[in-house]
Amino acid sequence: MLEYLIQYVDMGVEMAKVWGPLLIIVLMAIESSVVPLPSEVIIIPAGVMVARQEFMWSGNVWLSMTLVVACGAFGSLIGSYVNYVVSSWLGRPILHKYGKYFFLSPHHLDRAEDLFREYGDVTIFVCRLLPGIRHLISIPAGISRMALGRFTFFTTTGAGLWCIVLAALGYFLGKAAGVDKSYREIILNAKKMLHDNTVWVVLGSAILVAGYVWVHKKVMKGKSSTAVEQGAEEAVS
Repeated sequence: MLEYLIQYVDMGVEMAKVWGPLLIIVLMAIESSVVPLPSEVIIIPAGVMVARQEFMWSGNVWLSMTLVVACGAFGSLIGSYVNYVVSSWLGRPILHKYGKYFFLSPHHLDRAEDLFREYGDVTIFVCRLLPGIRHLISIPAGISRMALGRFTFFTTTGAGLWCIVLAALGYFLGKAAGVDKSYREIILNAKKMLHDNTVWVVLGSAILVAGYVWVHKKVMKGKSSTAVEQGAEEAVS
C-alpha cells in the first residue's frame, strides 16, 4: 500500500501548497476510518514541506508544525468518531460478518478487541502509535460504548503524539536532505527509521501510560480522601 501511494505524493504536495490544512484533515480522517491509508504518506511529506518552506506560514516553523500536528490529530479524531459511532450502532456480530467487505478482517477485529479488553481505555492511546491496529482500535471502543469524553481524550493525545513524531521526522529528514532528495526517498527512509525504532516508540508509550496511571491514581486517591473527610465532618455535625 505504501509503495503504491508514494507515486501520488508529488501530486499531493502540489495540492497541499494551497489546501494544506484541509487536505491533512481529510486524509487523516480517512486514515483513521476503515480505509488502510498510511499516515506516513500524509504527515511526513507535510513535515518535509515545512522544512522546505512550502507549507502555509513558511516563515514560522513552529506555527507551521503546530498546524500540521493539529490538523492531523483533528482529522484522526473525525475518522475515529466515525468508527466509534458506526461500531456502537451496528454491533459486533454484524461487523464480524460483513466487515471483510470494508477492509475489516475478523482476525484484526479480534486482535483489537483482545487488546481493548486486556488493557482498557489506555489502549486507545497506545494503539494510535502502532501500525496496523491504530485505525481499528476505535471499533471495540464503540462496541463497548466507551465514555465519549475519555475516548476523545485518548484518541486526540495518541494521534497528536503520533503526528508529532511523523512531522518531526519529516522536517529533520527534509532539512538534512535539502532539495536533493525526492519526497519518495525521504518517506522510505523515514519508514525504515520508524520500523527500526518501533521498540522505542512502544517503550515511550509505556512510560507515558505508566505516568498517566500514576497521576490518575494519585488524583483519585486524593478525591477519595477528601470525600471520606467530608463524610466524617457531616456525620459529626
